[in-house]
Amino acid sequence: MFNFRESDEQKRMLTEANEIMEKYVFPNEKYMIPHRGLPNEILKPLQQLVKEKGLWAAHLPTKFGGMGCGFVSLGLLSELIGQSPIGPYIFGSMAPDAGNGEILSHAATDDQKEKYLRPLANGDIRSCFGMTEPEVSGSDPRTLQGTAVKDGNEWVINAHKWYTTGAVGSAFCIAMVVTDPEADPYHRASLFIVNTENPGFEIVREVPVLGDHYPGGHCEVRFHNCRIPEENMLGKRGEGFKLAQLRLGPGRITHAMRWLGVARRSLNELIAYSLNKKEGEKSLSESQTIQNFIADSEGEIQAARLLTLHAAWKMDQGEQARKEISIIKFYGAQVLNNVIDRAIQTLGMYGLSPNIPLEGLYREARAARIYDGADEVHRMVVAKQVLKEFKERKALHEHATIL
Repeated sequence: MFNFRESDEQKRMLTEANEIMEKYVFPNEKYMIPHRGLPNEILKPLQQLVKEKGLWAAHLPTKFGGMGCGFVSLGLLSELIGQSPIGPYIFGSMAPDAGNGEILSHAATDDQKEKYLRPLANGDIRSCFGMTEPEVSGSDPRTLQGTAVKDGNEWVINAHKWYTTGAVGSAFCIAMVVTDPEADPYHRASLFIVNTENPGFEIVREVPVLGDHYPGGHCEVRFHNCRIPEENMLGKRGEGFKLAQLRLGPGRITHAMRWLGVARRSLNELIAYSLNKKEGEKSLSESQTIQNFIADSEGEIQAARLLTLHAAWKMDQGEQARKEISIIKFYGAQVLNNVIDRAIQTLGMYGLSPNIPLEGLYREARAARIYDGADEVHRMVVAKQVLKEFKERKALHEHATIL
């Protein structure tokens, strides 16, 4: 069964990571440039410090410079570094590079790993992931329309993508496009590595979105007769959907745990303000409404944390944990929004000012209910799985009764 006691290695990891957060990460938040992250003169020395402490790229195997830890350890660290919008950059685990690194480590050829994964894992380059298309549902990659057609020893890609996070300044894009339109929905698409200097790759524009914290923006991208060598296919033909899911599962663990870090930081802001703010002779913390805010927030954070760690534990056991991952996606995103909203309500207009991080965290939090699959899609996944499990139990019971 799941053991709630942290191992000695996990305790070391969290202690050293917390020290870096307090000494270096939080103080440098003020230097973050919206949509561009930290200047390199600040970012690179901090990344080197993290590497020296052995806390770099927790999602990757040690042979590529990562920590090689399991999903529970990855989640615990993500919770801590996710308290700050710049934490994941400094610790080498920011999307979309983290997810791309996971795909490359699992599916890339040796040559692809040397050319793309090693510099990405080291933080020397950035990448982007091209899946969402304006014409179809962003939550259902089975409906993609962009295509790749084989022409001799090359593939020719024609596709229209948007919300391609991190495209500005990235060295390569992993693109998901249709290679077999007549195949079943789960085997129509494949993944390709496309160098962004390719003349067929065009960044049309950086799409303005709510929030500040992604280097490289969220971009509209076009692939126009984009020719790439056949060896740039990532994985096997028709494996695009499968590999995309491989990327998204661990990503949802890290997202959910980062959200918990943000929620905890927001609750701390609420508590600190309520203890210091006076209403007559009493502190605001003595108000029943504020105490309800605190109690509800603490309960939701604890519940979301247990759900997420349980999903991570199941993945460490080799299970897909699809239902559990979908639960933490929609539940964790809602908890994040709830807690920040209560904190801002407590602080009033001060909570909407840039003097404290709540207003920036609030703008980022709204997107959590959309990216990596809208909440409604994940609710549907959970409901279908629960219905299936119920029917299977009922059929088994009826069979046993007959016997």
